[in-house]
Amino acid sequence: MAIKYDLIKESTNTAARLGRITTPHGSFETPMFMPVGTQATVKTLTKEELEQLEVKIILGNTYHLWTQPGNEIIKEAGGLHKFMNWDRPILTDSGGFQVFSLAKLRDISEDGVTFRHHKSGAKLFLSPEIATHIQNDLGSDIMMCFDECPPYPSSYEYLKHSMERTIRWAKRCKEAHQNPTTQALFGIVQGGEYEDLRKYCAEELVKIGFDGYAIGGTSVGEPKEIQNQVLEYTIPLLPKDKPRYLMGVGSPGAILDAVERGVDIFDCVLPTRIARHGTAMTSRGRVIIKNKQYERDFSPLDSECDCYTCKNYTRGYLRHLFKANEILGQRLLSNHNIRFLINLTANIRQAIKEDRFLEFKEEVYQKYGLYDSEKDF
Repeated sequence: MAIKYDLIKESTNTAARLGRITTPHGSFETPMFMPVGTQATVKTLTKEELEQLEVKIILGNTYHLWTQPGNEIIKEAGGLHKFMNWDRPILTDSGGFQVFSLAKLRDISEDGVTFRHHKSGAKLFLSPEIATHIQNDLGSDIMMCFDECPPYPSSYEYLKHSMERTIRWAKRCKEAHQNPTTQALFGIVQGGEYEDLRKYCAEELVKIGFDGYAIGGTSVGEPKEIQNQVLEYTIPLLPKDKPRYLMGVGSPGAILDAVERGVDIFDCVLPTRIARHGTAMTSRGRVIIKNKQYERDFSPLDSECDCYTCKNYTRGYLRHLFKANEILGQRLLSNHNIRFLINLTANIRQAIKEDRFLEFKEEVYQKYGLYDSEKDF
């Protein structure tokens, strides 16, 4: 088995849990946030900076790395870890989400998906076997099954048909997997907002047997309440001794809600994407740094944060960088936002250790202003 999950402690009044995932490239405690390194880089940040931020695991994107530079080149370089000089764990997604969100003119069949590249328009084909082969070449510690990602909202019939195909594709991914002793493979539970579909999908995937399980098809535009409901009736169906991964979630409120329901790991482009556009997550809520109110504000971005940006630069300077269109501003805010979520998950783990998770969640909600915010970040 490529990875090992150890359950360390469970919350007494929620499903929150503290654990440890051990991989061929090191171990880390959970709950844990994973920054997204789409194209073998977390945008604007170096490996050394990520290490200083105490990032333990990053996500790489199969679709993007397959199309540029190509999985054969990365394999020739010695795998994704060596190619990007990152010696800590890496999780790769299957490319399914990108095929269904970016690509044009999709044609879905039982074999796989034929589609046009989102930039060049070139005709491409991705199947469970090809997605698995690419990830085997990349050499990630954790691989994901190729799944269909239905849009929200979709009809019950469409979701049922899609979910059943996702199960069949998951079985094919497991059969195609070449490195089960060095690379873990996670199944992805689909089924939209329908409890019976989620239940069926989870039970069938558990029968096939995977190293961990992801909850897919959330964070696609559905209300927060629906995402929480999906977790409430899906998580209890998954094995306690395997990691649980909620895909595409990176806002403080959604992370806290998901941890409360038993999720272990998360990924999202949110912290770096909003940073590049001048938005910071702080202990007192969202800061849009370009706003004029910060022009003469010579205090740190977040007085409670220990990141490089907060220790060295002021809000007024950061505003100036964005108004002057300087790249350093994007780097400094990306550095801060990732550290903010790494700190948040570290504090969540400490709260679970001390069995005061609900109290901690309430503190963050109040302080961050999440009860009054529509955006959840």
